[in-house]
Amino acid sequence: MLTTPILTTVQAWIAADAIDWDSYVAVMRPWVFGAYDPEGAPNPVHLLERGQCTNAEFEAALGAQLLSVNGSPIVADGLLKRMFAASLPVPEMYRVIRALRGAGFGTALLSNSWGCDEYPRADFPGLFDAVVISGEVGMRKPEPGIFRHAAATLGLEPQECVFIDDIEANVAAAVACGMTGVHHIDAPTTAAALEQLLNVPLTPQANGR
Repeated sequence: MLTTPILTTVQAWIAADAIDWDSYVAVMRPWVFGAYDPEGAPNPVHLLERGQCTNAEFEAALGAQLLSVNGSPIVADGLLKRMFAASLPVPEMYRVIRALRGAGFGTALLSNSWGCDEYPRADFPGLFDAVVISGEVGMRKPEPGIFRHAAATLGLEPQECVFIDDIEANVAAAVACGMTGVHHIDAPTTAAALEQLLNVPLTPQANGR
């Protein structure tokens, strides 16, 4: 939500590391689908996001199953850093969050971490009143406990919170906990939804631009 879409970021990494796309999909599709299936067995995504395995352990598990387009071995060391190297901030979302804080709303980051090293932490003090990283609290979205924990960090009940996420399963889980959910598609759409919900001018039209 705050950075370029994960698919765009991953595709840039796949190209840079000359990884065979089909091998990546064959590994990651069941891991990711399983991570959002209530009946799914634990897999490396669960473990990484809960902080139950190290970066190196996840990199080794993923790297061992990937193929390169030229037959060379996949270098597991630093794989996560390379995976997120093309991730860039979305200035419009930064502006929206700052506008909400300026209007008196508390803000929190609730993120499923892939290693805890990929975050622009220097930006956080100007954006968030609280930061909840899954690997640091031992819970992950869409588990109910992490939504209640995030609300508590702001001194709020879930019913007082608006949750924004680009994964529908996470939005549904937050709503089930009592939060108002916004499915993030892009910055303009999210800004318009928050403007309507919170009665704060967030879109260019509302700001007279």
